[in-house]
Amino acid sequence: MPSTSEPATQSDVVQEAQTLIGRTSTLGRIRLNRPKALNSLTLSMVRDIEAALDTFEADPQIAAVLITGEGERGLCAGGDIRMIYDGGKAGSDEPTIFWREEYRMNARLGGFAKPYVAIMDGIVMGGGVGVSVYGSHRIVTERTRLAMPETGIGFFPDIGASWFLTRQQSELGTYAALTGEQLAAGDAIAFGLADSYVPSDRLPALIEKLSHLPASASRANVSAVVAAFADAPPAGKAAQEQASIDRLFAFDTVEDIFSALEKDSSAFAERTLGVLRTKSPLSLKVTLRLIRLGRKSPSLEDCLEREFAATFAVLRSHDFYEGVRAAVIDKDRKPQWRPATLAEVTEGNVAGFFEPTEEPLFADKTRKGERT
Repeated sequence: MPSTSEPATQSDVVQEAQTLIGRTSTLGRIRLNRPKALNSLTLSMVRDIEAALDTFEADPQIAAVLITGEGERGLCAGGDIRMIYDGGKAGSDEPTIFWREEYRMNARLGGFAKPYVAIMDGIVMGGGVGVSVYGSHRIVTERTRLAMPETGIGFFPDIGASWFLTRQQSELGTYAALTGEQLAAGDAIAFGLADSYVPSDRLPALIEKLSHLPASASRANVSAVVAAFADAPPAGKAAQEQASIDRLFAFDTVEDIFSALEKDSSAFAERTLGVLRTKSPLSLKVTLRLIRLGRKSPSLEDCLEREFAATFAVLRSHDFYEGVRAAVIDKDRKPQWRPATLAEVTEGNVAGFFEPTEEPLFADKTRKGERT
């Protein structure tokens, strides 16, 4: 930020922008530019991305779109949780506006007409998954740490997680949603959340090559370019436990999952049970129901609609504010959940997250195709 002793130059203003939109030859560029905040999404960034998609989709000279995060730490750590916390406390409609526009952007990405390449380098969490997982070409590196950690802050995996975590013929998505565990490159690919592994030192050359695609390039052309820089991914640690995950997370109640883990003698089950016991009991139950409903849903938009309705209950809940307090405000990492145990969570507590909204997300929109 320029000092008060000299006027801001055009370059200063560009550097301060939260989203840098541009083009390099035939490649449309979206660069998330809040590196000190791990590129966490704000409402203005969501709107910038939407506007960029409009421009690039309509431009016949743009072959593909690339999204990256500025700085060395990651693509995006999620939505601006402090804004949601403060806005919810104050009774502002800003959190709801943010979610409404973010989820519509997620759906837009799910049906985007041109190749959309996401470099998922470093931290990719929550909303960062939302701007990348719907891409046609999703690239991870040795530095990727991907997660949907919302049950740890009294929330639930959103941005369509009940869609993209249920497209696999396994319980890997259930595991990822409930535990919030970080996934490295191999697991991200095994879980169906990424496509290609490219070592980070090759990214500049890959981006340069993508910049010189012919304007008429197809998704197959982009795939060929990415493949030229890709390696086989390292084995995923969680995916190596798939047989156990499929057996232990196959139940439709959180109590049954806990019971299965408690009866299992493996180190994996013991470790996983320890992780789950730190999460909000209410969030665990809401999340599992969303995941099970998502598995039966016909479209991404149906899942986003259901998740959007659940955000209204989040803003009224104790656990969200307590979870953010413990993780972000006071940072004592000791949330006091209410209800404190699974046994104390009533059906009424959970049902409150599944009441339809008066103004649905997509009531005024034509449905678009989604990735399956």
